[in-house]
Amino acid sequence: MFDGPNVTASAHQELGLKPEELQKSKCVLGFIPVIYYSILLCVGVPVNILTAVALSRLASRTKKALYYYLLAVTGSDILSQLFIIFVGFLLETAVFHRDVPTLLLHSVSAAEFAANHASIWSTVPLTVDRYVALCHPLLHRQISYPARARKIIAVVLVLSLASGVPFFWWSDMWRNSNPPTALDTVLIWTHVTIIYFLPCSIFLVLNSLIIHTLRARQRQQRCQEEQGPKSAPPRRLGKTTAMLLAITSVFSVLWAPRTVVVIYHLYVSSVHRDWRVHLAYDLSNMLAMLNTAVNFFLYCFVSKPFRSAVRDVVLLRGGPLYPRRTLPQQQAHTNASISSLYSGNNKRSQRDSTPMSPRRARKPS
Repeated sequence: MFDGPNVTASAHQELGLKPEELQKSKCVLGFIPVIYYSILLCVGVPVNILTAVALSRLASRTKKALYYYLLAVTGSDILSQLFIIFVGFLLETAVFHRDVPTLLLHSVSAAEFAANHASIWSTVPLTVDRYVALCHPLLHRQISYPARARKIIAVVLVLSLASGVPFFWWSDMWRNSNPPTALDTVLIWTHVTIIYFLPCSIFLVLNSLIIHTLRARQRQQRCQEEQGPKSAPPRRLGKTTAMLLAITSVFSVLWAPRTVVVIYHLYVSSVHRDWRVHLAYDLSNMLAMLNTAVNFFLYCFVSKPFRSAVRDVVLLRGGPLYPRRTLPQQQAHTNASISSLYSGNNKRSQRDSTPMSPRRARKPS
């Protein structure tokens, strides 16, 4: 990523460079990626830690599976920042210039892909949970609870770790001068399918069904209002659904350029030989890693409970998130008790104030 420009024939004879090294593409961005990733790491990790603390408070107070899924996404983003940005881009590439043992290089590559898969696929259970909540609310009450959410998250993390093992043999696109082999083709297509095509297909289908269901309910409520008395106001797009659509949309936009560049590298021109593909690959990686640090701002923009939780964490407050509200059943029972008590007292006062009849007022002889 930080290779210098091509050298002349006289210079490469003095430096002892191999012929395939002369065709190596130069890095146009220079040290800009190092500065960018350093800022992204210094901002993203503290922000994600703050997000994790706030979400853990919300999860413990509300006992909703939603916050456990968001907590899994945040934890996976932290792992991606540590393995991909800190270890992969900054330490191996910028500091050691890939001059590390091959076994360590491939092991870190497998860990990077595992963290990347976990960060992306932790959003899939969140999308399924929101789809079931909006389209099948009765079923959602039965199957969505924290214990099940934790089991699903554990399965996703284990599968993500297992899916990163084949990428131990991932070739370095910046330094591999040979054309892609059959193994490279299989790994690249497996990679783009796992990180983009398959999750984006799930997001597209489920989000479309969610929007279609909400619009159908709005049309049904409008018809009921026209035919009969005015009913409840039409159900709009909820804050949680808006948060889900924002997360999946941002992911689809930020990861699309990298997917295109990787496929272009496989079939058209190599990153190692063409400086334009090299530049596109660097920029697409920078955009993709931005996805690990933007969720905090999306949560703050959409969710009022999350903003309140973040405020409590920053101000070191541990009070309740909301004032305690009485449940409808408790409120109805309290109102019934008050009504019965009032009616009893009213009857008693009426009986005391009513004059007694002569037969009841006559004393026994």
